[in-house]
Amino acid sequence: MQPIDARKLSCPAPVLMAKEAIENSRPDHIDVLVDNEAARQNVSRFLQSQSYRVNVQKEANDFKITGVRSEDRPRTEKISASTEPIEQKIMVMVATDRIGFGDDELGIKLMINFIKTLKEMQPELWKLVFINNGVKLTVNGSAVLDELKVLVENGTHILVCGTCLTHFNLLDKKEVGETTNMLDIVVAMQAADKVINI
Repeated sequence: MQPIDARKLSCPAPVLMAKEAIENSRPDHIDVLVDNEAARQNVSRFLQSQSYRVNVQKEANDFKITGVRSEDRPRTEKISASTEPIEQKIMVMVATDRIGFGDDELGIKLMINFIKTLKEMQPELWKLVFINNGVKLTVNGSAVLDELKVLVENGTHILVCGTCLTHFNLLDKKEVGETTNMLDIVVAMQAADKVINI
């Protein structure tokens, strides 16, 4: 199979190209070329979710992601640390690092308090998704890093928009959550019982 050339494309395009190739031909071996770190992480994670063993080689400014089909079953996502069944799956989408308008200092304090209180939603808090300015809450120096890490330990799955991290030049400063793309976010929205936008 010819390598998939997804260079000069931002996520989710590289993931969608890999997904289409796998759905069309179910190859035992697949190569995807990308030219940015967010795409490298997203394509690698997607291939792993499809039972491929992944190897990444850096070639100049590009990454060659090679997937070789594994006989292992696809990984399953940890939804909750609890053995009790979840009554509903709630997804919270955080698109800013502050809540409300009028006073930024107050808005930042409100967001910090909101994140610190989210543990009260567990185990129903299924996914916490950070996009746009919200990704700043997941990076080194964030006032809520410890709280977010506890949420992950207790079963909440945190997704952080790779395109947004790249835009703000924060990709290498992310401290918590999985770098993701819009395809993952849309699929999560479809699977959630309830979506809350902040």
